[in-house]
Order: sequence, then structure tokens, then C-alpha cells
Amino acid sequence: MTAGATVGTRTHVAGPLGGVGRWRTPRLLLVTLLTYAATRLVSGLLIARAARHQVPIGWTGDPVDYWGMTLMWDGTWYRRIAETGYPVPIPVDAAGVTQQNEWAFYPLFPGLARGLMAVTGLEFRYAGAIVATVLGAAAAVLLVVLLRRHVSDGVAVLAMAVWATYLATPVLQIAYTESLAMLLLVAFLLLLEQQRWWGAVAVALLIGLSRPIAVPLGLVALVAVVLRWRRRAERPIGRGEWAGMFATLAGCGVAGFVWPAIVWWATGQPDGYTDTMASWRAGHEITPFVPWWTNAEYFFEDKALVVLVAYTVVLLLLALGPWARPLGWVMRSWMLAYPLYLFAVQDPGTSLYRYLLLLFPAALIGVGATRRMTAGTVVRAAALVGLGVALQVWWTQEVLVLHLPASWPP
Repeated sequence: MTAGATVGTRTHVAGPLGGVGRWRTPRLLLVTLLTYAATRLVSGLLIARAARHQVPIGWTGDPVDYWGMTLMWDGTWYRRIAETGYPVPIPVDAAGVTQQNEWAFYPLFPGLARGLMAVTGLEFRYAGAIVATVLGAAAAVLLVVLLRRHVSDGVAVLAMAVWATYLATPVLQIAYTESLAMLLLVAFLLLLEQQRWWGAVAVALLIGLSRPIAVPLGLVALVAVVLRWRRRAERPIGRGEWAGMFATLAGCGVAGFVWPAIVWWATGQPDGYTDTMASWRAGHEITPFVPWWTNAEYFFEDKALVVLVAYTVVLLLLALGPWARPLGWVMRSWMLAYPLYLFAVQDPGTSLYRYLLLLFPAALIGVGATRRMTAGTVVRAAALVGLGVALQVWWTQEVLVLHLPASWPP
């Protein structure tokens, strides 16, 4: 039976030169953290380099330094939440149209930063970056723990390094929620693979206060439940496990609506969350899937349909091809559910680079989801790391930096 063929399967896999591909825990932890620290040092230098090109604005202070860059774009929204909370009532203009406001941003990350501020007395520019960086390190460790269920430890660390040098990974150390979202996402998928249903429920609820990704995770949870149900003959399902499985599905559903419900309760406005989210869209309305077609027509004209179909085929091949088989169906289903979710609810734009950071199984496929680390694995990983760093240079200069009078956000 291959690793990852069923939920919860754990096998010992061959490592380099035919040896067992498992490292002792202290070594694995040390290598993972040192590798991740190196990636953050590189991104940190690029952020500091970008600061020299950022005109001083209200977000950054004057002069602009590394810490000022950690408050760019959404970072300032999280700073406002950590320092002053959410506005009640929801702000509107003279015509009664909802304006951009803090309710679009989920509370767990700024709450953690606010806690650190209270304990240490640090300003948010430091606390937010520290929280993001520490959570990112925890996510990297947990990512290796998840991947090593399917490949050797060395390959898992290489895949983590590729993920951690992806072009938008500077957000893992600034005041953004990607670090927190990644940590909770990997924890949820790991718990599904281990069939620890009640733990998955708890993590799903935390996700509901961190990032609007509970809906696609519900589809992944359904896949995990079906896989477990199919094995009921060889390992019967008890009442407690049935309850945990249904609770996991219900927990994802609750997580998808908990923040909009809180916004309704706190402001008295039933559509407060959706109206707030729409304030960032053209025409103040959210239209599923349509912006993708509109943009494709704009850029590719009569070839729009061909381009969108090609993108869809590539995603299907990435998740369903033989190269993805070692990942197991939990991660493979995430690779299908998450892009579908992005197509449905997100407009295509430069923020998409950041959203794709959560599509981490692609890093393992790029390295080669093999059961032993070979020279080819190392070469592919090195090439992808180099490409990622090169693209980070572009991302920090052209996307993170605000080029007045206006530019696209990260």
C-alpha cells in the first residue's frame, strides 16, 4: 500500500542510498527551523530593500524602514483593529453606501498581536510582524510533519523550502494573516489525515475567525469522511467516531458563517459583512465567477474561453495526475477545492499571488513527491527556490511598494 493511499496511513519510506528516510526529531526540527529562518532572512532583506523605494506615507511613517513596510496595505487595517477595535455602526457615505472598513478583516490575528502588545508594551508595527513570523515558523514545522507522512523527511524539508520562497512569502513576516491561515490550514489537514475529528472541529472554528476558507475546507472534510466510510468493513466506525465525523462537517459549516454572524450581532446589520466586502469591488457588488471571464475577455479577447479552459485543465492535471498520487486524497482535494473557491469569490488581481500561498501541495509536486531524496530532487528544489527568490525581488518592488498615485495591492 502506498503512503497516503488512505486517510491516516503512515509508512516508513526509503531515504537516500536506500536507508530509512526518517530523521530523529531534534534533527528534523533543527533543519526545518534553520531552513525556514534562512528563507525569512532573504525575504527580510528584500523587504528592507523595498523600503528604500517607498515614498513615506501615513502607513509607514517617515523615514520608511523595514518595520514601516510591515504595515503596508492590509497591515494598517490590522493595526487599527488591534489598537481601536471595529467601528460601530458600519461607516457609510452620504448616499448610505457602505465604505471600506475594518469588518472585512478577521479578528484572530489582530487579537494575537494585541495580546502581545499588552504583555510587552510593543507597538503594533513590531508585535504584528513578530506574531506573523512566529506563526510562520510554526506553520513550516507542521507542514513538514504533514508532508513526511507521504515522503521522506529530506523531501518534506525541501518542499517546505520551495513553499517558503514562493514569490509572495514576504507576507509571512509582515502584518498579514497568511502565517496564521497556513498554520491552521495545515493543522486541519493533518488532523483529517489522522482522523482526529474533534481536533479538526476546534481548528475549523479557529479558521472561521481567521480567514474565509472554511467552505473549501468543508469539501475536503467531506472527502476525508467518505474515505473513512469506505473503510468501515475493515475498521468499523463507532458511535463516537460517527459523531466526530459529522461534527467536523458541521464545524466547517459553522466556521463559514461565524464571522458574518458576529458582524451582524455587533452592528445590527444583517448584511454588514457582505456589504463591507463588496465595498472593495467595482460597482460595490460581488458577482461569482464573472470577473474572471471579464478579465479574460479584456486580456485575451476571443481566446478567453480557451485560456480559462486551459487553466482549469492544468489545475485538474496538477491535482489528479500520477505525480500527485503520493499526496493522498486529503491534500489533493484541497488542491481542487481551493482554486474553485478562488474562482467563485475572488476577483483576479495581484492579491491572487498571495492567496495561492495556501496551495502548498504544489511545492511538493514541483520538487517531486518521491519516497526518497535523489540528486534530481535537490536540483529541482534548488531551481524552484532560486526562481522564487528572483520573483520575490519583483514582488517586493512592484507589488508591496505603493507606487503613487495608486497601484495594485498585494
